[in-house]
Amino acid sequence: MPKVGTKNCITDIKGIRVGHAQDATLKSGTTVVTSTLGLTASYAIMGGAPGTRDTDLLAPDKTVQSVDAFVLSGGSAFGLDAASGVADRLRRDGQGFQVANLRVPIVPSAILFDLLNGGTKEWDRNPYYSLGTQAYDALGRPFENGSIGAGYGAIAGQLKGGLGTASFVLDSGITVAAIVAANPVGSVVDASGKQFWAAPFERNREFGGRGNTTQSDQGDGFQNTKMGGLIEGANTTIGLVVTDAALTKAQAQRVATAAHDGIARAVVPSHLPHDGDLIFAASTDQIQLGDTPLHFAEICHFASLCVARAIARAVYHAEQDPKDTVPTWRSLNGD
Repeated sequence: MPKVGTKNCITDIKGIRVGHAQDATLKSGTTVVTSTLGLTASYAIMGGAPGTRDTDLLAPDKTVQSVDAFVLSGGSAFGLDAASGVADRLRRDGQGFQVANLRVPIVPSAILFDLLNGGTKEWDRNPYYSLGTQAYDALGRPFENGSIGAGYGAIAGQLKGGLGTASFVLDSGITVAAIVAANPVGSVVDASGKQFWAAPFERNREFGGRGNTTQSDQGDGFQNTKMGGLIEGANTTIGLVVTDAALTKAQAQRVATAAHDGIARAVVPSHLPHDGDLIFAASTDQIQLGDTPLHFAEICHFASLCVARAIARAVYHAEQDPKDTVPTWRSLNGD
């Protein structure tokens, strides 16, 4: 039986560093993930309305074999500029893909839509470049789940969303972890509004220990969602799963694909045409898999469970703000 990592966080994986920045007036933010050990990576998209940068490079047949950082950001298309700020910081620090005497940082990025969450969105200059540099400068600082970074302005169904993280240490000694910004059309709770869909996979009461849903609570799956006032593209769950097992790009792509099951386990309904659901998967290449296929299959499966747990933790820990247009889970359930 796998154990929860020491911090139950993506930083349980050696070398992983995370930085966040957010703007309370804007009600949006950015999260950056890097590694001191390099990152072999790929990705998978299951939503119908993604917003991305540098993702084509992650296909197994493309030349680039390692990336320098990942950026998850609010801001819809504007949020993609956060990666420019991160890339400039990486270039300053001598990081990037070597081209002759130049270095070009590789920063795959994904965004979510949080432009209608009550924040002030009038600006003369795109603020996300600066949020990207601030998040990079914050790398390595401890952080909590909830209203932080890319999840700062997120909305999950009819509840405030957020950013969450979770980890597992497998019996093989391999660690798998996820960090997710939850902003889906669908709901993370059943029709009662109390139990998380991800409850069967909860560890150590990490999102309240309210128990599993019952059949009578489940309804038709559209309770507590955004379907009543749907705005196309106004959603998305984006995240990153990381393992210290050595993976090829093709294997990382399979992990990313399997990890989407975690979204389906935690969000009902999920992967809709209005979501831009994307998961990156990366390896720090520290532990060789060996000849047994079981270890790789376990990575795929437990990556999905980390994603499900991270989504529930994101919403469970979200904090109320006077400008919020929806309540937090805790404000409704007393935790």
